[in-house]
Amino acid sequence: MEAAITALVAFIGGGVALNNRLHNRINNVHDRISGLDRRIDAIELNVAQDYVSKADLSVMVQRMEDHMVRIENKLDQIVLRN
Repeated sequence: MEAAITALVAFIGGGVALNNRLHNRINNVHDRISGLDRRIDAIELNVAQDYVSKADLSVMVQRMEDHMVRIENKLDQIVLRN
């Protein structure tokens, strides 16, 4: 009887130890995933603050080209007058 109780206690202790170890690994993985998630969020925020969308850039380039064409036309008119 004592051997059975000892074996049962050892089995339960082993199960508890295994359970704790699994939870520690799961928590470790969860912490690493959370850390990666925070880093990705920081990168996304950085990109959103520092870079321009393609649509916005296209609008700005088009405005710049329109201004350059107007300047070229004015220069052409000045050259033709002289």
